[in-house]
Amino acid sequence: MALPHNPILFLCIFIIFASGATKPANAKNFTLVNQCKDMIWPAIITDGSNFHGEGFTLKPGETAFYNAPNGWSGRIWGRTGCSFDKNGNGTCQTGNCGTSVNCTSSGSLPVTIAEFTLGDIDYYDVSLMDGFNLPIVIKPGGGKGNCSTAGCDGDLKQNCSSDLVFKKDGKVAGCRSACDAFNTDEYCCRGAYEDPVACLPTNYSKSFKQVCPAASSYAYDDRVSIITCSASDYMVAFCATRNNTICSFQDEKLVCSVTSEGFKAFSQIWRIVMLALPLASILQNFF
Repeated sequence: MALPHNPILFLCIFIIFASGATKPANAKNFTLVNQCKDMIWPAIITDGSNFHGEGFTLKPGETAFYNAPNGWSGRIWGRTGCSFDKNGNGTCQTGNCGTSVNCTSSGSLPVTIAEFTLGDIDYYDVSLMDGFNLPIVIKPGGGKGNCSTAGCDGDLKQNCSSDLVFKKDGKVAGCRSACDAFNTDEYCCRGAYEDPVACLPTNYSKSFKQVCPAASSYAYDDRVSIITCSASDYMVAFCATRNNTICSFQDEKLVCSVTSEGFKAFSQIWRIVMLALPLASILQNFF
C-alpha cells in the first residue's frame, strides 16, 4: 500500500530527522557535494591509519557529511568508474584504494586530493601532485585567517597534454603528473632536485596551474598553495569550480557558497524542505 501523501505527517517526520543530528564537541564538519554528472565514490583516509579509511556512494547532486575531530589530518578524494557488488567488493577506474568501498590503500594515480591538517589553525590544499581525475574545490565556512577557496577553475582532463593522458575504456579518465608519467628526478623533485631552489615549475606543472591556480601543481608548490584558516566547517565539492555557487546543508541550515570567501546560510526550514522529496521516496518504498 502506498504511503498517504499527508503533509502534516511528512512535516513531523522531517522535523524529527532534521533535529536528531548532533555535532561532537570540537568537531570539524565536512560537507561533501557531488556536482558531477555521474555517480562518484568519495574516499576518506586518516593519516597514519595504515590506509584503513572510509568510502561511500554519492549520486549526482547528493550531499554527504563527515565529522573530523580537532587535530585530524587526512585526505579526501573522489573515485570514478567504480563497480561494487552487494557486499561492497569491487574496484574503480580512478582513485581506486583497494577492493572494497572502504579504502585499504592510498588512491591509485592519477587522482586529485583534498588535504587537511586540522587544529586551532587549519591547513588545507587541493593537490595535483598525484595527477588529476576530478575538479575539487574546498570552501571554508567563514573562519579566521586566509580562508580562501582552494581548487580548480576548470576540468584539467580537457587540457591534458597528450603524453600525460590517462585513458580507461578508450575515454580520458584522468591526467597523470609528470613525475608519475616520466619518473625522473627533475619532475619528482628528488636527488639533485630535492630542493625548492633546484626543483622549479615545468611546462607540465605550469599547465596544471593554469587550470587549477589555487592548487599544488608540483612538490614544492605546496609552500604557496597550502591555505591557513581557522573554521569549523568545510565544503569539499567534486566537479565544481571556484566560482560555482554550491548549495548543501551545514549546521542544520541550507548553505550556499556565494563568494570565494565562504558560505551564506539560510533558515533551517530549507533543510526540511530539501529533505522532503528524497525522504518521501524512501518511505514510499516501505509501504
